[in-house]
Amino acid sequence: MKEKIKKLRKLAHKASTLSHSPYSKAKVGSAVEMSDGSLFSGCNIENSSFGGTICAERVAIFKAISEGKKSIKRVYVYTVEGWPPCGLCRQVMSEFAHKDLEIIIGNKKGEEKTYSFNTLFPLAFTPDHLIK
Repeated sequence: MKEKIKKLRKLAHKASTLSHSPYSKAKVGSAVEMSDGSLFSGCNIENSSFGGTICAERVAIFKAISEGKKSIKRVYVYTVEGWPPCGLCRQVMSEFAHKDLEIIIGNKKGEEKTYSFNTLFPLAFTPDHLIK
């Protein structure tokens, strides 16, 4: 598992270097591990209209979904400061979360904190609320 997390960190860090963030200057990278072990990464992409901006976590998740993967096992978020995912990203995660989804937050110093998804987003509104 440690090797997989190292790989996720490396992918997330590399993705952060590709960030298009001319307004906030905040370079965010994310990598997701799907339940089948496949990995996807993404960076934040800002837009001058601001509403068109998309977070790194959602880019990585949408890349996975567009490739037919539907269950997220682990999400790694990298920023220089170690920021957590925003509420909208957490809501998107809830749509595709494996029951044991882990969120790992890493920073430039190499520090990492791991959280269960339920700790970061208790009482999430999930598809289970709509599908009976």
